[in-house]
Amino acid sequence: MSASKLVRPSVEYQDSFLAALREYHEEGHYLYNNIAELRADFKGFVKALRTEKGYPHQPYQEWVEPVPETVTWLVKDGEYLGTADIRHRLNWHLEKWGGHIHFIVRPSKRRMGYGRKILLKAMPIANYLGIETALLTVGPDNQAAIRIIEACGAQFSDELPSTNQFPARRRYWLDCT
Repeated sequence: MSASKLVRPSVEYQDSFLAALREYHEEGHYLYNNIAELRADFKGFVKALRTEKGYPHQPYQEWVEPVPETVTWLVKDGEYLGTADIRHRLNWHLEKWGGHIHFIVRPSKRRMGYGRKILLKAMPIANYLGIETALLTVGPDNQAAIRIIEACGAQFSDELPSTNQFPARRRYWLDCT
C-alpha cells in the first residue's frame, strides 16, 4: 500500500475519477460536468485541466475575471481520492468567496484523514507558485472543512454574510512557507 500523493490530472485515474464524479453529483457538486461526455473524451478533459486555466465547462458569469489555476488530484494506490485547486492569484471575487486553495474529498473517502492530507500537500505547491500566505474560504456550516483548515494552522480572518448572489463565507489565512 503506497502513500497518498498529489498529482496532476491523468487519464490513468479515469475510472475512479468518474466514479467520484457520480458521488459528487449525488451531493449536487460539479453538475456542469457531464459524465457521459467526459467518458467519451477523458483525454481532452485531462488536457484542459492541465492548461492552468481551471475547469473546462465550469459556468462563469461574464464579469468573473479568470485566474490561472493549478488542478491537482489526491491519489493512492491508483485511485482518485479528491481534488485540490490552487489559484495563482486572487481576483476581487476570489478575495471574498473563493480563496487561493479549494479542496474536496470524494464522499466515500471522507472521515479518513484525506482532507487534512490534501491541504497539507497543497501548501508547498502554493508556495512554489509564489503564494506565501493562502486565503481559504469555507461555508460557516461546513464544520468538517473548518476543522481541517484550522488543524493545518490557518488563522481565522473574518466572516462575510451572504448576499443575493453569494453564500456566507468564513475566511482563513494559511502560511504556506
